[in-house]
Amino acid sequence: MSWRKSSHSDPNECVELAWPAEGGAVRDSKNADGPTLLFSRPGLAALVTAAKAQ
Repeated sequence: MSWRKSSHSDPNECVELAWPAEGGAVRDSKNADGPTLLFSRPGLAALVTAAKAQ
């Protein structure tokens, strides 16, 4: 899986996104070997929409 981090991210508070075939994946960029959250594409779209609203 290829992970991407926003160019606007803070080095101490950032998540990375990847796009596996089944949807989307999110992880803490400071803990690359830690847990990964997997989402369906609609689920990830809802997460991003909710985060933008904050």
